[in-house]
Amino acid sequence: MLNLFLHDKFITLGNLLEGELFTDETHRVLYSTDASAYKELPATVAVPQTNDDLRVLIEFAIRENISLIPRGAGTSLAGQVTGPGIVVDISKHLNKILHINEVKRQVTIQPGLILSDLNQYLKPFGLFFAPETSTANRCTLGGMVGNNACGLHSLVYGSVRDHIESVKVFLADGSVAEFGKLSAEEFETKCKLNSLEGKIYRSIKKILTQKEISESIEKEYPDRDIKRRNTGYALDILLNTSVFTGCERQFNFAQFIAGSEGTLAFIYEISLNLLPLPPKHKALLIPHFTKLDDVFDANLIALKNHPTAIELSDKKILDAALKNKEQNENRFFIKGNPEALLIIEFLAESPEELDFLIHKTENELKKSRLPYHYSVVYGSEIEKVWNFRKAGLGLLSNFPDAGSPVSLVEDTAINPSKLKDYITEFNILLDKYHLNCVYHAHIGSGELHLRPILDLKKSKEVQIFHDFAFETAMLVKKYKGSLSGEHGDGRLRGEFILLMYGELIYSVFKEIKKTWDPENIFNPGKITDTPPMNSFLRYEADREIPNYKSIFSFAKTGSILSASEKCNGSGDCLKPINSGGTMCPSYKATGLETHSTRGRANLLREILSQDNEPYKNKELFNVLDTCLSCKACKSECPSNVDITKLKAEFLQGYYKHYRAPLRSHFIANFGQIFRIMSRMPAISNFIIQNKIISKLLARQFGFTDRRKLPKISKINVEKYHKKNKPKEISTCRNVWLFADEFTNTTDSEIGITALLLLEKLDYQVRIIPIKESGRTYLSKGFVKKAKQIAEANIIFFESQNDNETAIVGIEPSTILTLRDEYIDFFNPNNPHEKKLLNSALNLSKQSYTIEEFLEQEMKNGNISKNKFHKENKDLYFHGHCYQKALSKGNPTQFILSFPENYRCTEIPSGCCGMAGAFGYEKNHYELSMQIGETVLFPYIRNLNKSDIIAASGTSCRHQIEHGTDRKALHPVEILYQALNI
Repeated sequence: MLNLFLHDKFITLGNLLEGELFTDETHRVLYSTDASAYKELPATVAVPQTNDDLRVLIEFAIRENISLIPRGAGTSLAGQVTGPGIVVDISKHLNKILHINEVKRQVTIQPGLILSDLNQYLKPFGLFFAPETSTANRCTLGGMVGNNACGLHSLVYGSVRDHIESVKVFLADGSVAEFGKLSAEEFETKCKLNSLEGKIYRSIKKILTQKEISESIEKEYPDRDIKRRNTGYALDILLNTSVFTGCERQFNFAQFIAGSEGTLAFIYEISLNLLPLPPKHKALLIPHFTKLDDVFDANLIALKNHPTAIELSDKKILDAALKNKEQNENRFFIKGNPEALLIIEFLAESPEELDFLIHKTENELKKSRLPYHYSVVYGSEIEKVWNFRKAGLGLLSNFPDAGSPVSLVEDTAINPSKLKDYITEFNILLDKYHLNCVYHAHIGSGELHLRPILDLKKSKEVQIFHDFAFETAMLVKKYKGSLSGEHGDGRLRGEFILLMYGELIYSVFKEIKKTWDPENIFNPGKITDTPPMNSFLRYEADREIPNYKSIFSFAKTGSILSASEKCNGSGDCLKPINSGGTMCPSYKATGLETHSTRGRANLLREILSQDNEPYKNKELFNVLDTCLSCKACKSECPSNVDITKLKAEFLQGYYKHYRAPLRSHFIANFGQIFRIMSRMPAISNFIIQNKIISKLLARQFGFTDRRKLPKISKINVEKYHKKNKPKEISTCRNVWLFADEFTNTTDSEIGITALLLLEKLDYQVRIIPIKESGRTYLSKGFVKKAKQIAEANIIFFESQNDNETAIVGIEPSTILTLRDEYIDFFNPNNPHEKKLLNSALNLSKQSYTIEEFLEQEMKNGNISKNKFHKENKDLYFHGHCYQKALSKGNPTQFILSFPENYRCTEIPSGCCGMAGAFGYEKNHYELSMQIGETVLFPYIRNLNKSDIIAASGTSCRHQIEHGTDRKALHPVEILYQALNI
């Protein structure tokens, strides 16, 4: 807790800002970590809206002797954005493109702009900003400058430092300065300024004109042939300019600030040099290896042909992808069971030149007899391969071993010609400490992300964490490498800069820091005066953590706490709307860390590990309450952090301490309540539709009165089937139809249409005599009740002794509950539950959405195109979140394109924002509509009136109608209307 004196000062500060200032514990916890192993609770979190806000913050920091820690997406891997001061999040507001000069090929931006947003803007101009990180769809340009980021194409494009033109900054006294290219004469003019800026120029002149220092720089700095050189301050860059050596290269402090990690000044404007878009013709050559050692020689062979990128993925990464739905689908190019593979990219001006480069490299590699297989990937499939490679960091959380691959020595850069020898010695070092390691990433530029597997919850391994880093630093120095290639020093490597450069250079670094930042307000403890690298870690070593009992089984991760710890902070959930995908809908709408998967996982981890009564925590409840339980994180998060499951389990415990709202009970018991109401549909619908009564009910239950509740169907599916049951035909194929809690009460017309469609397609349909899936109970945290329903349903299906007949569902959220949560309920280590788990697994294999079932039957030739008419139709479908997360491929698009002349397009929307009852709840209505407005609503409004809109989810259809006044049909309705029989 903050002391009252400081808290009052922050309240005063907040009133001076146009942006936001957060002093609450929740925000401080969420901003206490980044993607590294470090954690330190900041004093407060500022989200500035203007440059004036930055000035106010700097003046406050000087006056109150408190530090400022600049932060973009928080994806730093070395703890750069953790610290005890004011975290300044520039990503939300300071993210504009200010000016573009096409002739000079330059763009001026604010530091919070996301890289992918910049390049999307630049594409129509035929230009792009070249350095591309694996976090391109969420990292900010300010963060890239701070770390001097490189990316996988550094072989061709180098680092940010090579493309930065100038920066405008606030200096430590609140004054502003612009740093750009200077001639020797202009440099001397700057030295004469009577200001902090002038003092900075005079200081660097004094330093770099000393022969002892310049000779030490030449001696101690990394090999010049290493493109990725990012350890300490870039004195070598300043030394080799016209001011000091007489060469053509102009002096530019902007290049020096690149890589300074926010320790020297606060950037508020960046001008970048741009390049023409790369050649359109592109291909990937992917050799597979049975031995990891072979990749180093193969890398040197490939480099001779000047590829634009060479990346390595080892077996541990390849296997980890099997556990992630999205990345498992991106493994299509892998053949056999390689120990490692290289991804070699070539770009060319013509297809002929491209094929020549591919075949030449492949033939040279074949002569070496190193790879056993070669995949070649062209066109749109290339993006899938790169997405697979970029997901590497997140996939590392999917390791079954004790501990996890940690960011420790993952940023060392060695001349590729010496890389094999370096790795040989590095492996000896691993053996010394009895460690395993993950090898992946930028082998072409000599920088492998080497991640030893350690358990930082144990003090013994925390010491190894330090000792291994020290010995690796010694090894890097031996090979004249760079301890940091692109991820920066931060808290992880700052301690070893003295070792890498010696006392003289390190003393110069301290002098520079003192000159630029005399009061030490800019991100202290990074690069200079860094605390021991095994301090301020995310986990308290040897701390006994309670083994929380749970209704769900967490056998795969160990506990609910371990499940939340799978989030490594890589920030894949922070990708903007235009990056596609569903994760995370609330974040896409608001841009708030508290609305992200990472934010929720981090707070849950913190509360579970630090709070003696975590299930009483109301702040955690509030953060989880805005989760739509869309399941996107389960498939799109490389670490498979399933917040939907974690939220439900937390609510189960929370409601033991606090009474669940009446609304939650109503939603959970929706199936039973509406089944009773369906006995008198006319009376029930009068109550639901009457304006006065419905408003009173909405007020009583906490629903919004701006939506209409769904009407009760006149006849349910079961009754219709009994009255109109067709004669059994022996030639028909049997299928179970799951008339779930929605299909049988509010969507019976669709259920009946599905019934008729299947029968006309020659299927003998039986209705499953179970009433509900348990979905509504799970959505409101009544996990125990949902598990009871699951057990009853599993026992029923077991009693049928029918493991062949498909079980088909119309509502994705319910049928996929049978396939997802039912398996998660049961612990394989419990003998009784193990049997239920086996039955649940059998049930999951039989369960299909109706789209999946029809796609399978169409592909198997059991359904002919002749059964449908040939009219021209344009269809646009919105996919249900559960289908995107848990279903394979895109069956909806396939079946709606099956009739001849039907053209089906998927709307590039994520979650619709309705999420079951979420959008009906008064406190969620605005957020629900905000999510709908991100993509879905505008897209539909731009469609022609003749275009047909499809949506499988009942809540999706309600949301579309409410937000756009357009009626969406279930795919089975469209196919039934298309029948020609």
